[in-house]
Amino acid sequence: QVQLVESGGGLVQAGGSLRLSCAASGRTFSNYCMGWFRQAPGKEREFVARISWSSGSTYYADSVKGRFTISRDNAKNTVYLQMNSLKPEDTALYYCAARRYCTSTYDEYNYWGQGTQVTVSS
Repeated sequence: QVQLVESGGGLVQAGGSLRLSCAASGRTFSNYCMGWFRQAPGKEREFVARISWSSGSTYYADSVKGRFTISRDNAKNTVYLQMNSLKPEDTALYYCAARRYCTSTYDEYNYWGQGTQVTVSS
């Protein structure tokens, strides 16, 4: 059974940093794409970043490019999202997701974590 467990969210002041983690288990993810999405109250879930587990290639939403970095640790089966220069508009519930091939469309992802809250105060 596939399980994705996010951690690392919290409350931070604008300009601060947080690192989110997504621990994956239940299958081999070597041919999978791992994505981070977020959803703010009253808004649609939106793509943040993704990484190919096999190649390590990455892709970011324009709104986070240059501030966020997605990475993976194959030995720990964990994907990270390093978030720097945080802004109040980054406040959202952040989700980790997985699917076989990389896309940026949230409803194409098969597996989801429970989410971790990130709140950025001004």
